[in-house]
Amino acid sequence: MTTAISIEDVRREVKILRGLSGHRHLVKFYDACEDANNVYIVMELCEGGELLDRILARGGRYTEEDAKAIIVQILCVVAFCHLQGVVHRDLKPENFLFTSSSEDTDMKLIDFGLSDFIRPDERLNDIVGSAYYVAPEVLHRSYSLEADIWSIGVITYILLCGSRPFWARTESGIFRAVLRSDPNFEDLPWPSVTPEAKDFVKRLLNKDYREKE
Repeated sequence: MTTAISIEDVRREVKILRGLSGHRHLVKFYDACEDANNVYIVMELCEGGELLDRILARGGRYTEEDAKAIIVQILCVVAFCHLQGVVHRDLKPENFLFTSSSEDTDMKLIDFGLSDFIRPDERLNDIVGSAYYVAPEVLHRSYSLEADIWSIGVITYILLCGSRPFWARTESGIFRAVLRSDPNFEDLPWPSVTPEAKDFVKRLLNKDYREKE
């Protein structure tokens, strides 16, 4: 790392990892140290691969029961982060790892490189995250913890139907879709998804953050 900003980013990531330790769905942080050239962060080894790989291996379709098992773990760990005053800002299937390759293994949230501490009355304004999962309020440059809730909605949508709710060929096109388009709940398999599951996803993907309840 060569710039003061990148050094500060890594110091913040380490501080967040230190402060958040102790949740079963959070990657275990052991230690961090630096020499003249590098920063080393020592974390637990998760050998089960990414949630993204499991989604692709299933062709994207999870039963509601299987999707629920995943989402409960995600909600649980994100609520823990939020209670500690940390917004993750990069929730996506690539940032959840399984501890082993077995089907019922625990999932762990990783990569706090874009995360930040936030006070209850504070609004953040920098646009960070991954385009497909970024919330409208992030693009409007005024957001708090609810930015993570939107990302969980996108992940849930993908688990249940195998495709992204907002898609375009370019990043600016994706941003436009996030701001202006509504997710498709008409095509298969949505007609056979329960009203409760559909309602859950629609609540998470509400473009008005004040109504995400």
